[in-house]
Amino acid sequence: MTTTASPTPTAVPRGEAHTPAPGRVTVARSYRFEVVKLLAQWRIRILLLACWIAPALFVAGVSAQSTLPTDTLFGRWMHATGWAGPLVTLGFAGTWALPLLTSVVAGDVFASEDRLGTWRHLLVAVRSPLRIFAAKALAGLTIVLLLVAGLAVSSTAGGLVAVGNRPLVGLDGHLLAPGNAAGTVLLAWACVLAPTLALAGIGLLGSVVLGRSPMGLLLPALVALAMQLAQMLPLPVAVRLALPGNAFLTWNGLFTGPAQLAPLLIGIVVGLLWAVTATALACVLFLRRDFTNPADDGSARRAVGTAALPLAGLLGVTVAVVAATTTTATGSGIEQAKVQNALATEFAHLYRTQTDQLHRPAVTEGQLRTAAACTKAGVQDGAHGAGNDWRCVVSWHLPGVSATGSAVYQLDITADGRFVADGDGPKEVNGYFLVRTSTGDAPNPLWQFDGNVDLFSASPDSPIP
Repeated sequence: MTTTASPTPTAVPRGEAHTPAPGRVTVARSYRFEVVKLLAQWRIRILLLACWIAPALFVAGVSAQSTLPTDTLFGRWMHATGWAGPLVTLGFAGTWALPLLTSVVAGDVFASEDRLGTWRHLLVAVRSPLRIFAAKALAGLTIVLLLVAGLAVSSTAGGLVAVGNRPLVGLDGHLLAPGNAAGTVLLAWACVLAPTLALAGIGLLGSVVLGRSPMGLLLPALVALAMQLAQMLPLPVAVRLALPGNAFLTWNGLFTGPAQLAPLLIGIVVGLLWAVTATALACVLFLRRDFTNPADDGSARRAVGTAALPLAGLLGVTVAVVAATTTTATGSGIEQAKVQNALATEFAHLYRTQTDQLHRPAVTEGQLRTAAACTKAGVQDGAHGAGNDWRCVVSWHLPGVSATGSAVYQLDITADGRFVADGDGPKEVNGYFLVRTSTGDAPNPLWQFDGNVDLFSASPDSPIP
Protein backbone atom coordinates (compact mmCIF):
# COMPACT_ATOMS: atom_id res chain seq x y z
CA MET A 1 0.00 0.00 0.00
CA THR A 2 1.38 3.31 -1.03
CA THR A 3 0.73 6.58 0.66
CA THR A 4 0.79 10.07 -0.81
CA ALA A 5 2.32 12.78 1.28
CA SER A 6 0.16 15.87 1.55
CA PRO A 7 1.86 19.20 1.14
CA THR A 8 2.98 20.68 4.39
CA PRO A 9 1.60 24.16 4.95
CA THR A 10 4.20 26.85 5.22
CA ALA A 11 4.67 27.94 8.76
CA VAL A 12 3.87 31.55 9.49
CA PRO A 13 6.34 33.17 11.88
CA ARG A 14 4.88 34.18 15.19
CA GLY A 15 3.68 37.75 15.24
CA GLU A 16 3.05 37.93 11.46
CA ALA A 17 -0.41 37.67 9.93
CA HIS A 18 -1.00 35.42 6.92
CA THR A 19 -1.77 37.49 3.79
CA PRO A 20 -3.92 35.64 1.22
CA ALA A 21 -3.12 35.89 -2.48
CA PRO A 22 -4.93 38.80 -4.06
CA GLY A 23 -8.09 37.86 -5.94
CA ARG A 24 -9.10 38.95 -9.42
CA VAL A 25 -10.18 42.56 -9.67
CA THR A 26 -13.22 42.76 -11.94
CA VAL A 27 -13.96 45.48 -14.46
CA ALA A 28 -16.88 46.69 -12.36
CA ARG A 29 -14.67 47.11 -9.30
CA SER A 30 -11.95 48.84 -11.31
CA TYR A 31 -14.57 51.07 -12.90
CA ARG A 32 -15.86 52.22 -9.50
CA PHE A 33 -12.29 52.90 -8.41
CA GLU A 34 -11.57 54.97 -11.54
CA VAL A 35 -14.78 56.98 -11.14
CA VAL A 36 -13.84 57.78 -7.54
CA LYS A 37 -10.36 58.84 -8.71
CA LEU A 38 -11.81 61.20 -11.28
CA LEU A 39 -14.34 62.68 -8.88
CA ALA A 40 -11.57 63.25 -6.35
CA GLN A 41 -9.85 65.68 -8.74
CA TRP A 42 -10.70 69.29 -8.00
CA ARG A 43 -10.93 70.28 -11.67
CA ILE A 44 -13.52 67.55 -12.36
CA ARG A 45 -15.58 68.71 -9.40
CA ILE A 46 -15.44 72.30 -10.59
CA LEU A 47 -16.50 71.28 -14.11
CA LEU A 48 -19.43 69.25 -12.80
CA LEU A 49 -20.53 72.11 -10.58
CA ALA A 50 -20.22 74.60 -13.44
CA CYS A 51 -22.12 72.44 -15.92
CA TRP A 52 -25.01 71.87 -13.53
CA ILE A 53 -25.35 75.50 -12.35
CA ALA A 54 -23.79 77.98 -14.82
CA PRO A 55 -26.11 77.31 -17.83
CA ALA A 56 -29.22 78.01 -15.77
CA LEU A 57 -27.81 81.30 -14.53
CA PHE A 58 -26.65 82.25 -18.02
CA VAL A 59 -29.97 81.50 -19.72
CA ALA A 60 -32.00 83.23 -17.00
CA GLY A 61 -29.72 86.26 -17.09
CA VAL A 62 -29.74 86.63 -20.86
CA SER A 63 -33.51 86.13 -21.03
CA ALA A 64 -33.95 89.07 -18.66
CA GLN A 65 -31.81 91.39 -20.82
CA SER A 66 -33.15 93.67 -23.51
CA THR A 67 -30.39 92.63 -25.93
CA LEU A 68 -30.44 89.04 -27.13
CA PRO A 69 -27.72 86.96 -28.86
CA THR A 70 -29.41 87.18 -32.25
CA ASP A 71 -26.27 85.91 -34.01
CA THR A 72 -26.80 82.55 -32.28
CA LEU A 73 -29.34 80.04 -33.52
CA PHE A 74 -32.64 80.49 -31.61
CA GLY A 75 -31.11 83.37 -29.64
CA ARG A 76 -33.70 85.83 -30.95
CA TRP A 77 -36.50 83.74 -29.36
CA MET A 78 -35.15 83.71 -25.79
CA HIS A 79 -37.76 86.30 -24.73
CA ALA A 80 -40.56 84.27 -26.27
CA THR A 81 -40.04 80.76 -24.88
CA GLY A 82 -37.99 78.91 -22.33
CA TRP A 83 -37.11 76.23 -24.89
CA ALA A 84 -34.82 78.60 -26.79
CA GLY A 85 -32.33 78.71 -23.87
CA PRO A 86 -31.17 75.07 -24.04
CA LEU A 87 -30.78 75.37 -27.83
CA VAL A 88 -28.60 78.46 -27.49
CA THR A 89 -26.55 76.56 -24.91
CA LEU A 90 -26.35 73.57 -27.25
CA GLY A 91 -24.94 75.72 -30.04
CA PHE A 92 -22.28 77.13 -27.71
CA ALA A 93 -21.52 73.71 -26.22
CA GLY A 94 -20.97 72.09 -29.61
CA THR A 95 -18.56 74.82 -30.63
CA TRP A 96 -16.53 75.33 -27.46
CA ALA A 97 -17.69 73.63 -24.26
CA LEU A 98 -17.89 69.96 -25.24
CA PRO A 99 -14.48 69.85 -27.02
CA LEU A 100 -12.84 71.43 -23.97
CA LEU A 101 -14.66 69.15 -21.53
CA THR A 102 -13.66 66.00 -23.40
CA SER A 103 -10.08 67.26 -23.48
CA VAL A 104 -9.95 67.69 -19.73
CA VAL A 105 -11.56 64.31 -18.99
CA ALA A 106 -10.74 61.83 -21.77
CA GLY A 107 -7.49 63.51 -22.80
CA ASP A 108 -6.01 63.06 -19.33
CA VAL A 109 -7.43 59.75 -18.12
CA PHE A 110 -4.29 57.74 -19.07
CA ALA A 111 -1.71 60.54 -19.11
CA SER A 112 -2.30 61.24 -15.41
CA GLU A 113 -0.86 57.82 -14.52
CA ASP A 114 2.27 58.63 -16.54
CA ARG A 115 2.77 61.89 -14.71
CA LEU A 116 2.32 60.23 -11.32
CA GLY A 117 4.28 57.08 -12.22
CA THR A 118 1.59 54.75 -10.86
CA TRP A 119 1.23 52.27 -13.72
CA ARG A 120 3.16 49.47 -12.00
CA HIS A 121 1.09 49.79 -8.84
CA LEU A 122 -2.12 49.68 -10.85
CA LEU A 123 -0.97 46.63 -12.82
CA VAL A 124 -0.04 44.77 -9.65
CA ALA A 125 -3.50 45.47 -8.22
CA VAL A 126 -5.60 44.73 -11.32
CA ARG A 127 -3.25 42.35 -13.19
CA SER A 128 -4.88 42.95 -16.57
CA PRO A 129 -4.12 45.86 -18.95
CA LEU A 130 -7.37 45.16 -20.81
CA ARG A 131 -9.46 45.52 -17.66
CA ILE A 132 -7.56 48.69 -16.78
CA PHE A 133 -8.30 50.16 -20.19
CA ALA A 134 -11.98 49.21 -20.03
CA ALA A 135 -12.38 50.67 -16.55
CA LYS A 136 -10.66 53.93 -17.41
CA ALA A 137 -12.56 54.36 -20.70
CA LEU A 138 -15.93 53.70 -19.03
CA ALA A 139 -15.12 56.02 -16.15
CA GLY A 140 -14.18 58.82 -18.53
CA LEU A 141 -17.37 58.21 -20.51
CA THR A 142 -19.44 58.42 -17.33
CA ILE A 143 -17.99 61.80 -16.38
CA VAL A 144 -18.47 63.14 -19.92
CA LEU A 145 -22.14 62.05 -19.90
CA LEU A 146 -22.65 63.71 -16.51
CA LEU A 147 -21.22 66.94 -17.88
CA VAL A 148 -23.46 66.84 -20.98
CA ALA A 149 -26.52 66.03 -18.87
CA GLY A 150 -25.72 68.95 -16.59
CA LEU A 151 -25.55 71.38 -19.51
CA ALA A 152 -28.88 70.16 -20.90
CA VAL A 153 -30.82 70.00 -17.64
CA SER A 154 -29.47 73.24 -16.21
CA SER A 155 -30.08 75.33 -19.35
CA THR A 156 -33.58 73.91 -19.73
CA ALA A 157 -34.46 74.65 -16.11
CA GLY A 158 -33.12 78.19 -16.41
CA GLY A 159 -35.14 78.89 -19.56
CA LEU A 160 -38.41 77.46 -18.23
CA VAL A 161 -38.13 79.30 -14.91
CA ALA A 162 -37.16 82.62 -16.49
CA VAL A 163 -39.50 82.64 -19.51
CA GLY A 164 -41.96 79.79 -19.25
CA ASN A 165 -43.20 76.75 -21.13
CA ARG A 166 -44.31 78.40 -24.37
CA PRO A 167 -44.36 77.37 -28.06
CA LEU A 168 -41.11 77.51 -30.01
CA VAL A 169 -40.73 78.86 -33.54
CA GLY A 170 -38.95 76.34 -35.76
CA LEU A 171 -36.42 77.03 -38.48
CA ASP A 172 -39.13 76.95 -41.14
CA GLY A 173 -41.40 79.32 -39.24
CA HIS A 174 -43.90 76.76 -37.92
CA LEU A 175 -44.80 76.70 -34.23
CA LEU A 176 -43.85 73.76 -32.04
CA ALA A 177 -46.23 73.22 -29.13
CA PRO A 178 -44.52 73.08 -25.72
CA GLY A 179 -44.76 69.28 -25.60
CA ASN A 180 -43.28 68.87 -29.08
CA ALA A 181 -40.63 71.47 -28.33
CA ALA A 182 -39.58 69.58 -25.19
CA GLY A 183 -39.20 66.28 -27.04
CA THR A 184 -37.30 67.86 -29.92
CA VAL A 185 -34.91 69.74 -27.62
CA LEU A 186 -34.18 66.52 -25.72
CA LEU A 187 -33.59 64.67 -29.00
CA ALA A 188 -31.22 67.41 -30.20
CA TRP A 189 -29.11 67.06 -27.05
CA ALA A 190 -29.11 63.28 -27.45
CA CYS A 191 -27.91 63.58 -31.06
CA VAL A 192 -24.79 65.54 -30.13
CA LEU A 193 -23.64 62.66 -27.95
CA ALA A 194 -22.27 60.98 -31.12
CA PRO A 195 -19.73 63.72 -31.98
CA THR A 196 -18.98 64.11 -28.27
CA LEU A 197 -18.10 60.42 -28.06
CA ALA A 198 -15.94 60.83 -31.17
CA LEU A 199 -13.96 63.59 -29.46
CA ALA A 200 -13.76 61.47 -26.30
CA GLY A 201 -12.34 58.56 -28.32
CA ILE A 202 -9.78 60.90 -29.87
CA GLY A 203 -8.93 62.12 -26.37
CA LEU A 204 -8.35 58.54 -25.17
CA LEU A 205 -6.14 57.89 -28.20
CA GLY A 206 -4.12 61.04 -27.57
CA SER A 207 -3.78 60.23 -23.88
CA VAL A 208 -2.38 56.77 -24.70
CA VAL A 209 -0.16 57.72 -27.64
CA LEU A 210 1.31 60.95 -26.31
CA GLY A 211 1.60 59.95 -22.65
CA ARG A 212 2.52 62.77 -20.33
CA SER A 213 2.86 65.23 -23.20
CA PRO A 214 0.36 68.11 -22.92
CA MET A 215 -0.54 67.63 -26.59
CA GLY A 216 -2.58 64.57 -25.62
CA LEU A 217 -4.68 66.76 -23.37
CA LEU A 218 -5.23 69.32 -26.13
CA LEU A 219 -5.88 66.87 -28.97
CA PRO A 220 -9.74 66.80 -28.83
CA ALA A 221 -9.89 70.60 -28.69
CA LEU A 222 -7.47 70.93 -31.61
CA VAL A 223 -9.43 68.41 -33.69
CA ALA A 224 -12.66 70.27 -32.93
CA LEU A 225 -11.04 73.57 -33.92
CA ALA A 226 -9.84 72.04 -37.20
CA MET A 227 -13.37 70.79 -37.92
CA GLN A 228 -14.82 74.23 -37.25
CA LEU A 229 -12.36 75.80 -39.67
CA ALA A 230 -13.23 73.15 -42.25
CA GLN A 231 -16.96 73.85 -41.83
CA MET A 232 -16.31 77.47 -42.74
CA LEU A 233 -14.70 76.52 -46.06
CA PRO A 234 -16.70 75.95 -49.26
CA LEU A 235 -16.26 72.18 -49.07
CA PRO A 236 -18.43 69.71 -50.97
CA VAL A 237 -21.37 68.34 -49.00
CA ALA A 238 -19.89 64.83 -48.91
CA VAL A 239 -16.69 66.06 -47.24
CA ARG A 240 -18.62 68.22 -44.79
CA LEU A 241 -20.88 65.38 -43.69
CA ALA A 242 -17.95 62.98 -43.30
CA LEU A 243 -16.40 65.08 -40.53
CA PRO A 244 -16.92 63.53 -37.08
CA GLY A 245 -18.26 66.76 -35.59
CA ASN A 246 -20.92 67.36 -38.23
CA ALA A 247 -23.79 66.43 -35.89
CA PHE A 248 -22.87 69.46 -33.77
CA LEU A 249 -24.48 71.48 -36.60
CA THR A 250 -27.06 69.23 -38.27
CA TRP A 251 -29.25 68.87 -35.17
CA ASN A 252 -30.99 72.05 -36.34
CA GLY A 253 -32.65 69.93 -39.03
CA LEU A 254 -34.93 68.58 -36.30
CA PHE A 255 -36.66 71.97 -36.12
CA THR A 256 -38.02 72.04 -39.65
CA GLY A 257 -41.16 70.44 -41.02
CA PRO A 258 -40.58 67.84 -42.29
CA ALA A 259 -37.40 67.26 -40.32
CA GLN A 260 -34.16 67.25 -42.31
CA LEU A 261 -32.98 63.90 -40.97
CA ALA A 262 -30.56 62.69 -43.65
CA PRO A 263 -27.61 64.99 -42.74
CA LEU A 264 -28.22 64.38 -39.03
CA LEU A 265 -28.32 60.59 -39.32
CA ILE A 266 -25.14 60.59 -41.42
CA GLY A 267 -23.46 62.81 -38.83
CA ILE A 268 -24.47 60.46 -36.00
CA VAL A 269 -23.22 57.35 -37.81
CA VAL A 270 -19.93 59.03 -38.71
CA GLY A 271 -19.44 60.28 -35.15
CA LEU A 272 -20.02 56.79 -33.72
CA LEU A 273 -17.63 55.25 -36.26
CA TRP A 274 -14.92 57.69 -35.21
CA ALA A 275 -15.62 56.99 -31.54
CA VAL A 276 -15.32 53.21 -31.99
CA THR A 277 -12.26 53.42 -34.25
CA ALA A 278 -10.33 55.87 -32.06
CA THR A 279 -11.13 53.89 -28.89
CA ALA A 280 -10.11 50.61 -30.52
CA LEU A 281 -6.81 52.12 -31.67
CA ALA A 282 -6.19 53.45 -28.17
CA CYS A 283 -6.87 49.98 -26.73
CA VAL A 284 -4.48 48.26 -29.16
CA LEU A 285 -1.69 50.73 -28.41
CA PHE A 286 -2.28 50.46 -24.69
CA LEU A 287 -2.08 46.66 -24.72
CA ARG A 288 1.18 46.78 -26.71
CA ARG A 289 2.86 49.10 -24.29
CA ASP A 290 5.92 47.91 -22.36
CA PHE A 291 5.07 48.72 -18.76
CA THR A 292 8.33 47.19 -17.50
CA ASN A 293 10.23 50.12 -18.98
CA PRO A 294 9.64 53.22 -16.80
CA ALA A 295 10.96 55.45 -19.58
CA ASP A 296 8.31 54.23 -22.04
CA ASP A 297 5.23 56.41 -21.67
CA GLY A 298 3.95 55.74 -25.17
CA SER A 299 4.92 59.18 -26.43
CA ALA A 300 4.70 59.31 -30.23
CA ARG A 301 5.25 55.55 -30.50
CA ARG A 302 4.00 54.48 -33.88
CA ALA A 303 1.66 57.47 -33.67
CA VAL A 304 1.52 58.00 -37.42
CA GLY A 305 1.24 54.38 -38.47
CA THR A 306 -1.21 53.16 -35.84
CA ALA A 307 -3.23 56.29 -35.02
CA ALA A 308 -3.18 59.05 -37.63
CA LEU A 309 -3.22 56.92 -40.78
CA PRO A 310 -6.21 54.74 -39.78
CA LEU A 311 -8.27 57.83 -38.92
CA ALA A 312 -7.27 59.49 -42.19
CA GLY A 313 -8.32 56.31 -43.98
CA LEU A 314 -11.65 56.34 -42.16
CA LEU A 315 -12.23 59.93 -43.30
CA GLY A 316 -11.49 58.97 -46.90
CA VAL A 317 -13.83 55.98 -46.79
CA THR A 318 -16.70 57.95 -45.27
CA VAL A 319 -16.28 60.72 -47.85
CA ALA A 320 -16.46 58.15 -50.66
CA VAL A 321 -19.50 56.40 -49.17
CA VAL A 322 -21.41 59.63 -48.53
CA ALA A 323 -20.62 60.91 -52.02
CA ALA A 324 -21.81 57.65 -53.59
CA THR A 325 -25.06 57.46 -51.61
CA THR A 326 -26.18 61.10 -51.63
CA THR A 327 -26.81 61.89 -55.26
CA THR A 328 -29.18 64.80 -54.54
CA ALA A 329 -26.47 66.73 -52.68
CA THR A 330 -23.78 67.85 -55.10
CA GLY A 331 -21.26 70.62 -54.73
CA SER A 332 -22.13 72.90 -51.83
CA GLY A 333 -25.77 71.75 -51.82
CA ILE A 334 -26.89 75.40 -51.68
CA GLU A 335 -28.81 76.02 -54.90
CA GLN A 336 -31.08 78.81 -56.02
CA ALA A 337 -34.30 76.76 -56.11
CA LYS A 338 -33.63 75.31 -52.63
CA VAL A 339 -33.02 78.76 -51.16
CA GLN A 340 -36.19 80.14 -52.73
CA ASN A 341 -38.27 77.23 -51.46
CA ALA A 342 -36.90 77.47 -47.92
CA LEU A 343 -37.44 81.23 -47.73
CA ALA A 344 -40.96 81.11 -49.19
CA THR A 345 -42.01 78.31 -46.83
CA GLU A 346 -40.75 80.10 -43.74
CA PHE A 347 -42.17 83.47 -44.78
CA ALA A 348 -45.62 81.90 -45.20
CA HIS A 349 -45.54 80.42 -41.70
CA LEU A 350 -44.29 83.62 -40.10
CA TYR A 351 -46.79 85.73 -42.04
CA ARG A 352 -49.57 83.77 -40.34
CA THR A 353 -47.92 84.48 -36.98
CA GLN A 354 -47.88 88.20 -37.77
CA THR A 355 -51.53 87.97 -38.89
CA ASP A 356 -52.47 86.56 -35.50
CA GLN A 357 -50.54 89.34 -33.75
CA LEU A 358 -52.41 92.02 -35.68
CA HIS A 359 -55.80 90.25 -35.34
CA ARG A 360 -56.31 90.13 -39.06
CA PRO A 361 -58.46 87.51 -40.82
CA ALA A 362 -56.75 84.14 -40.72
CA VAL A 363 -55.20 82.75 -43.91
CA THR A 364 -53.55 79.49 -44.84
CA GLU A 365 -50.27 78.85 -46.62
CA GLY A 366 -52.19 77.58 -49.63
CA GLN A 367 -54.20 80.79 -49.84
CA LEU A 368 -51.08 82.94 -49.62
CA ARG A 369 -49.37 81.14 -52.54
CA THR A 370 -46.04 82.47 -51.36
CA ALA A 371 -43.11 82.47 -53.77
CA ALA A 372 -39.56 83.82 -53.68
CA ALA A 373 -37.15 84.99 -56.37
CA CYS A 374 -33.50 85.13 -55.30
CA THR A 375 -30.31 86.33 -56.93
CA LYS A 376 -26.72 86.20 -55.73
CA ALA A 377 -24.23 88.95 -56.55
CA GLY A 378 -26.11 89.80 -59.72
CA VAL A 379 -26.48 86.18 -60.89
CA GLN A 380 -30.08 85.82 -62.03
CA ASP A 381 -30.15 82.12 -62.90
CA GLY A 382 -28.14 79.27 -61.44
CA ALA A 383 -27.01 81.08 -58.29
CA HIS A 384 -25.46 78.77 -55.73
CA GLY A 385 -23.11 78.64 -52.80
CA ALA A 386 -22.82 80.32 -49.41
CA GLY A 387 -22.41 84.07 -48.93
CA ASN A 388 -23.99 87.25 -47.63
CA ASP A 389 -24.79 88.57 -51.09
CA TRP A 390 -28.13 86.84 -51.63
CA ARG A 391 -31.06 89.17 -52.34
CA CYS A 392 -34.61 87.83 -52.46
CA VAL A 393 -38.05 89.21 -53.23
CA VAL A 394 -40.94 87.35 -51.60
CA SER A 395 -44.43 87.67 -53.08
CA TRP A 396 -47.79 86.51 -51.77
CA HIS A 397 -51.51 86.84 -52.43
CA LEU A 398 -54.31 87.58 -49.97
CA PRO A 399 -57.80 86.22 -50.50
CA GLY A 400 -60.07 88.85 -52.08
CA VAL A 401 -57.17 91.21 -52.85
CA SER A 402 -56.08 91.58 -56.47
CA ALA A 403 -52.73 93.23 -55.72
CA THR A 404 -49.70 91.04 -55.03
CA GLY A 405 -47.76 91.73 -51.86
CA SER A 406 -43.98 91.76 -51.94
CA ALA A 407 -41.14 92.11 -49.46
CA VAL A 408 -37.36 92.28 -49.89
CA TYR A 409 -34.81 90.27 -47.88
CA GLN A 410 -31.05 90.19 -47.68
CA LEU A 411 -29.81 86.67 -46.95
CA ASP A 412 -26.56 85.58 -45.33
CA ILE A 413 -26.15 81.85 -45.94
CA THR A 414 -23.39 79.86 -44.25
CA ALA A 415 -21.72 76.82 -45.77
CA ASP A 416 -23.82 74.40 -43.68
CA GLY A 417 -27.08 75.77 -45.11
CA ARG A 418 -28.15 77.99 -42.24
CA PHE A 419 -29.29 81.46 -43.28
CA VAL A 420 -30.31 84.71 -41.64
CA ALA A 421 -32.98 86.69 -43.51
CA ASP A 422 -32.87 90.43 -42.86
CA GLY A 423 -35.99 92.36 -43.86
CA ASP A 424 -35.46 95.32 -46.16
CA GLY A 425 -38.99 96.68 -46.53
CA PRO A 426 -41.71 97.61 -46.83
CA LYS A 427 -41.75 98.95 -43.31
CA GLU A 428 -45.23 97.73 -42.40
CA VAL A 429 -44.27 94.14 -43.32
CA ASN A 430 -40.62 93.50 -42.51
CA GLY A 431 -38.83 96.84 -42.39
CA TYR A 432 -39.02 97.40 -38.63
CA PHE A 433 -38.32 95.16 -35.65
CA LEU A 434 -41.61 95.96 -33.89
CA VAL A 435 -45.24 95.77 -34.93
CA ARG A 436 -48.01 97.72 -33.25
CA THR A 437 -50.71 95.46 -31.82
CA SER A 438 -53.84 96.09 -29.77
CA THR A 439 -51.88 95.29 -26.60
CA GLY A 440 -48.80 97.35 -27.47
CA ASP A 441 -45.64 96.91 -29.49
CA ALA A 442 -44.48 93.34 -30.11
CA PRO A 443 -41.45 91.82 -31.92
CA ASN A 444 -42.02 91.57 -35.65
CA PRO A 445 -41.54 87.90 -36.68
CA LEU A 446 -40.91 88.92 -40.31
CA TRP A 447 -38.16 91.44 -39.59
CA GLN A 448 -35.28 89.00 -39.07
CA PHE A 449 -35.38 85.24 -38.82
CA ASP A 450 -33.17 82.17 -39.03
CA GLY A 451 -33.74 79.43 -41.57
CA ASN A 452 -32.19 76.28 -42.94
CA VAL A 453 -31.66 75.11 -46.52
CA ASP A 454 -32.11 71.36 -46.93
CA LEU A 455 -28.85 70.41 -48.64
CA PHE A 456 -30.13 66.90 -49.39
CA SER A 457 -33.45 67.80 -50.96
CA ALA A 458 -33.95 67.61 -54.69
CA SER A 459 -34.28 71.01 -56.33
CA PRO A 460 -38.01 71.84 -56.25
CA ASP A 461 -39.81 72.70 -59.44
CA SER A 462 -41.75 75.45 -57.71
CA PRO A 463 -40.96 77.56 -54.63
CA ILE A 464 -44.58 77.49 -53.51
CA PRO A 465 -44.90 75.43 -50.30
